Amino acid sequence: MTIPAQDYLRTLGSIRDRCQQVYEKALQGQLCYFDTDETKLDVIVDHVAELTHRRFSDISKIPPHSRLRHLGETYEAWRAKQEPGLELARKMVDLVIVSVLVDAGAGQQWKYTTQTGEQIGRSEGLAIASVDMFLKGYFAQDATDHVDAGGLSKLSVERMTEGFQVSEGNPMVGLEGRSQLLNRLASVIQDQPTYFPAASSGAVRPGNLVDYLLDGNKDTKTVPIDKLWKAVMSLGGIWPARIEVEGVQLGDVWPCTCLADASPANLVPFHKLSQWLTYSLIEVIESCLGITVEGVEQMTGLPEYRNGGLLVDYGLLTLKPEVAKRGGGADDGSLPTFEGSDPAIVEWRALTVVYLDKIHKAMETRLGQKLKLAQVLESGTWTAGREIAAKLRPDTAGPPIVIKSDGTIF
Repeated sequence: MTIPAQDYLRTLGSIRDRCQQVYEKALQGQLCYFDTDETKLDVIVDHVAELTHRRFSDISKIPPHSRLRHLGETYEAWRAKQEPGLELARKMVDLVIVSVLVDAGAGQQWKYTTQTGEQIGRSEGLAIASVDMFLKGYFAQDATDHVDAGGLSKLSVERMTEGFQVSEGNPMVGLEGRSQLLNRLASVIQDQPTYFPAASSGAVRPGNLVDYLLDGNKDTKTVPIDKLWKAVMSLGGIWPARIEVEGVQLGDVWPCTCLADASPANLVPFHKLSQWLTYSLIEVIESCLGITVEGVEQMTGLPEYRNGGLLVDYGLLTLKPEVAKRGGGADDGSLPTFEGSDPAIVEWRALTVVYLDKIHKAMETRLGQKLKLAQVLESGTWTAGREIAAKLRPDTAGPPIVIKSDGTIF
């Protein structure tokens, strides 16, 4: 039986499948926006392998790519004081969901000043800010360290401005988009009692996802990835209205010019923030509850500007000259800039997913042992993308292609 397109494009399997179709166009020389040079793949793997050895003396202990890597010392101190068990798992899910949803690119200028006076930008700064806001009760109706629908529904742009320390001199890209995501999260979890069942007190929390996964059995030892993915995808109502098929909003799914002419055959799904959330929830579930999530290999690499920028900065992917010019790229060093919905960005992201798989396999060969894709991302491609960006563009350390973020994609 053929699965309807609106259902298929929300599955994990559709991401790798459709991205592979874009890669096949590359092999046929039929890409619309990029040229490829796979002779550059080895030097990328060299960088990732060298970085992995530099960062991890014991390769077998590489942690997974997860939001938990970014949460900082305040989070570590808080977690050390918590009693292990179900309520800690719920609080961790609360925190991770909110922290991931505010993790889209904040722009080059924004920085968060921590409690020790350090200024931190980008993903780490957003993560630490989210922890501080969580502990101050920004997301809870009773202003305590959890998240609930009542607190989220009342969260204002002004309150978020305060929490993220945004000002005229410290601007943040996509602040309103982040605020709206969290407001919508309140109504979405209230509308999804299967995945986010209300507590006996009546409170509806993101963390009640744990109760859905356990399904009343505290002795559960394994959870299939599909069960967790269904819960994550039930949050689809938080995303802004973009592409829809048969009345279903698809989220991070976009038309790709090099595929078929019409929807839905030309649509490529990424579900980047949903996968980032899922990777992070997997670590919470496995570390807090001792449960193994099975089938994680179905997930893909994350097609965002660090992983994708790594490929561009090493010359594996190069924007066609006329495309770079359309985006404002110039010989004076001006970087091409595009909306996240631009078909050039869609093609870039699809190729990034495929090449991350290739880097993963090459790393296993290079290191002589099996690795999870999440370990390669962490060890790994994301940091290598940051390093080469800082080397080539020391003034900003930004990506080679600029994406205009609305706070909900990257």
